[in-house]
Amino acid sequence: MFEGQPKGLWTLALANTGERFGYYTMLAVFTLFLQANFAFDEKLTSTIFSSFLMLVYFLPLFGGILADKFGYSKMVTIGIFIMFIGYVLLAMPLGKDSFAIIAMAGALLLVSLGTGLFKGNLQVMVGDLYNDPNYADKRDAGFSLFYMAINIGAMFAPTAAIKIMEWAQNSLGVSEADSYHYAFGVACASLIASILIYYLGKSTFAQVITSAKKDAKDTAKAVADELTPAETTERIICLCLVFAVVIFFWMAFHQNGLTLTFFARDYTATSSTGAQAMMFDVTNLVACIFIVFGAFSLFQGKTSKEKGIGAALILLPLAYLYWNYTNLPAETKVSAPIFQQFNACFVVMLTPVSIALFSWLGKKGKEPKAPVKIGLGMLVAAGAYLLMTMGSLGLPAPEYDAAGNNLHMADVSPNLLVNTYLILTFAELLLSPIGISFVTKVAPPKYKGMMMGGWFVSTAIGNFLVQIPGYLWGKDLYIVWGTLMVICLVAALFIFSIIKKLNKVA
Repeated sequence: MFEGQPKGLWTLALANTGERFGYYTMLAVFTLFLQANFAFDEKLTSTIFSSFLMLVYFLPLFGGILADKFGYSKMVTIGIFIMFIGYVLLAMPLGKDSFAIIAMAGALLLVSLGTGLFKGNLQVMVGDLYNDPNYADKRDAGFSLFYMAINIGAMFAPTAAIKIMEWAQNSLGVSEADSYHYAFGVACASLIASILIYYLGKSTFAQVITSAKKDAKDTAKAVADELTPAETTERIICLCLVFAVVIFFWMAFHQNGLTLTFFARDYTATSSTGAQAMMFDVTNLVACIFIVFGAFSLFQGKTSKEKGIGAALILLPLAYLYWNYTNLPAETKVSAPIFQQFNACFVVMLTPVSIALFSWLGKKGKEPKAPVKIGLGMLVAAGAYLLMTMGSLGLPAPEYDAAGNNLHMADVSPNLLVNTYLILTFAELLLSPIGISFVTKVAPPKYKGMMMGGWFVSTAIGNFLVQIPGYLWGKDLYIVWGTLMVICLVAALFIFSIIKKLNKVA
């Protein structure tokens, strides 16, 4: 699984891991911060949250256009420094007045602009590593590993946000509203780590660091050698059709920071006991990840040493889990933001399973092409919201007290949300890393930065539409989840209706 990949993959992945850790630490508590600090209601919070996500994923289009002209690595370095300034501004406790709101908006704009220059262009650089014929057949697996690595950062982010806030409240005596700024400070530190990894590891991806002039010469030659104008047009049309479907996936998927968080806060049990409580300690999740990787090493290892390492990776985490189980507290607190750790955890845990499955199918000549995987991802996402619909039957609509504060309506088992995140992760692994790989493979060389930007524009539009279920919050829950389920089903039907056209260029 890890063999035969270019060395630059790991450097670029770790640089992105640091950036994503900061981003998801901030995102884990952002909507709650808006309500605690500024007393915004769900509708305004939804609008701000979705608008920010839209900018984060829309601006890579312009970042890609600039990179096509000036160079990808240059835009990556400029972007990460702009992001850093944005997080510093968020970390400053400026109060609750109009100036604080303006500063918050400015910070979000800087984070969005920096991400627009950084994220898409870094992934283009990853794709360029696989232009070497020696690595060409490992592109999909490489992007899956890249995606897994950056989710390691996302996995620890909710715990980091909660722990730093608890430390600030208990040790420094700051209020809950002010403690959010300490979580944003973690994002600043993570970007410093990301900058260091990128610069110290430049030698491993030196082959994809080129001048803008050389980029233009290389891409012009690639177009002349490989693609006719008709082929270029066909590829762009196919990519745009995929982008149209991706819009609705991200609309559904990024409910993790909005309506699914609202559900965690208002409907999910606030404490857990027994084995179930172990899920809310991220170290136990890490132990489970080691067990999965150990199993692959044990059964796929070619030497006794590899098999021995695999056995150790199984037995030691099992011992740790047993020790933790015997020392469980009587009750474990369950905070709403903590549920966002599960998606990232499942990405890391299931990526080797996904790679092994498709590698096995590939050897048999039965591996589905990227567009088919994307369509299947939409069907699986529909299944996640079918589960939420079924699990919410009989629950009352959200209610508020006289001051407009949310009331805790029920104590639903945390397993409902955990299983929903598991299913959404299956969908994500079928769609997101495969979709990014598809773009880097199909995009006409002259427009690869722009087309990667197009992928993020579709994500941006989907993120802007995230607010629609937020506006439905307050109605019966089956309306919220049922709407998302139907949207995913319709998107899946659309992509399967044009699958022959897409498979032609895949």
